[in-house]
Amino acid sequence: MREQQRYDVWSAGAAYERYMGRWSRRVAERFGAWLDAAGGLRWLDVGCGAGGLTSVVAARCRPRTVMGVDRSEGFVAQARASASPPAHFVVADAMALPVRDGTCDAVVSGLVLNFLPSPAAAVVRMARATRPGGLVGAYVWDYAEGMGFLRRFWDAAVEADPAAAALDEGRRFPVCRPQALRAVWAGAGLVEVSVVPIEVPTVFTDFSDLWDPFLAGQGPAPGYLAALGPAGRGRVREALSAKVPREADGSVALTALAWAVRGRRSGRAAR
Repeated sequence: MREQQRYDVWSAGAAYERYMGRWSRRVAERFGAWLDAAGGLRWLDVGCGAGGLTSVVAARCRPRTVMGVDRSEGFVAQARASASPPAHFVVADAMALPVRDGTCDAVVSGLVLNFLPSPAAAVVRMARATRPGGLVGAYVWDYAEGMGFLRRFWDAAVEADPAAAALDEGRRFPVCRPQALRAVWAGAGLVEVSVVPIEVPTVFTDFSDLWDPFLAGQGPAPGYLAALGPAGRGRVREALSAKVPREADGSVALTALAWAVRGRRSGRAAR
């Protein structure tokens, strides 16, 4: 596990935005609409990264407050650079949330749950931070099947380097499936649990638009590429190029599937 985690690099928010942020923000929009939460709530975004989900909450959910927390100083700096009230950001660990128990109306997390040491323990902490009757929600990529460009990347990587199979996010993160998410939420004592798919288009202007962000070193797949020599990266690039479909204009049109989950902390609401 530690060998796998050394590729999970999260430090440069701007590089992440080109690699994943441009697509994750689309999921955040759909997720925020699905939650359909009332206005005036106190929100906490756990593992906020560069602030995509926090920004959606601030813009569309009419929050009283919304705090984003992330352990990466680089990502928090990126989030702060584009933030506007009532959103604010704190450098903090998702496994040690900087809030008192029962003080949040809604606690959410986007695309980070599977990277935490124990997803189940993290959701217990999220639930503990939520008031009785409050909302706990998250979304994660369907790495095993539905996240198109990452699925093709790992298939190409394994073809070029069979040792890459151990790093495949589809294998590493079994929690990123509907039944597993439902079980984690129920195990945290949450009720009214619901899981839905969210699919967004991921259209790249050409193959370079798909490939180049993998060279920025942010996340497991780019971290793996950064550890290879030029020849190894070349083999993966060639294998990936053979696996992606191209439109007549050279663009690459794929889709990305995420699973969204929500539940409520049991007990009567405080208001």
